[in-house]
Amino acid sequence: MISNDQASLALAGYLLQIKAIKLNPHQAFTWASGLKSPIYCDNRITLSYPKIRTHIRQEFTRLMLEKYGKPDAIAAVATGGIAHGALVAQELGLPFLYVRTEKKGHGLNNQIEGVINSGQSVVVIEDLVSTGSSSLSAVEALREAGANVKGLFAIFSYDLQLANQNFMQAQCEYTALLTFDDLIKQALEENYINEQDWKSLMEWKLNPQQWSDLNNEGSNNQN
Repeated sequence: MISNDQASLALAGYLLQIKAIKLNPHQAFTWASGLKSPIYCDNRITLSYPKIRTHIRQEFTRLMLEKYGKPDAIAAVATGGIAHGALVAQELGLPFLYVRTEKKGHGLNNQIEGVINSGQSVVVIEDLVSTGSSSLSAVEALREAGANVKGLFAIFSYDLQLANQNFMQAQCEYTALLTFDDLIKQALEENYINEQDWKSLMEWKLNPQQWSDLNNEGSNNQN
């Protein structure tokens, strides 16, 4: 059986190989929030690679069953988590639904698309955790609908202190298939980055805002 560490490092290699995760300490990316960062992640790319999306689906399923057993339903955070959440639900033969970041401004004004009944247990699938705000918005919507949210799984987490604090405050456990530290460990081992790059990336993780302020020039805009 593959260990959690082996699975995590394998995923790191996959995401680096297909450039779903880009590392560039010398020319920062600009997140939608305006924050400058030496790392940018777009896990939607993984859907184009059957081997990688299978790995992600299998790891989500394995860890979920180990931690919580089989829930009543699988929910995903729109939009990045939808495809992966649907794959996990199909694997387990469970109902699937997804949660928008906010209610629609037309029609039935739904925020939750799909069926969830009060008292049902649900596990949430997300593609990426940065600050955790969008993930926890979905968790809150599910709780308001009466769901028992067992926990949230993400493909990748920047593992920022702010996100960990936000999840703790919301009393929601979350698990990432790949964390920032494992990612850059594998990137260094596979020569995607050098020791100086590794140092810069760690400085960013410890204080993203300070790193952003110091690297305000020469950035690549990313949404």
